[in-house]
Amino acid sequence: MLFVGDDWAEDHHDVEIEDEAGRRLAGRRLPEGLAGISRLHALIAACLPAEWADLPEGEAARRVKVGIETERGPWVAALVAAGYEVPDQPDVGGPGTGSGTRPRGRSPMPPTRTCWPRSSGWTGPITGRLPVTRRRPTR
Repeated sequence: MLFVGDDWAEDHHDVEIEDEAGRRLAGRRLPEGLAGISRLHALIAACLPAEWADLPEGEAARRVKVGIETERGPWVAALVAAGYEVPDQPDVGGPGTGSGTRPRGRSPMPPTRTCWPRSSGWTGPITGRLPVTRRRPTR
């Protein structure tokens, strides 16, 4: 299996490819649109294990799992058309979304160690205070 993490933004995609052991094989910022999806396909092809070359047509693509924050749009349609597995991403709901529903159970994507460590990692408790240790005396 190859796992592709796609952090989608309005004008680009930050993608990372990992193998089953969680080793980072590649990572790139790709533009939105045809140029970006073409570069993604080429990047995935470059990361495919050599032993997959003898697989029946379409089998290698079925071994590529893509996690992306949306389930629609031309980028997702291109991923699905290529034969990659793109699990549906349910509406997570919450305040302000109008949905009010939350997904149940575990994600169909296996956890990865390094997919988005800098942008989505836990940074500690939110205390609402600045990290100042001394208080000024009140007069």
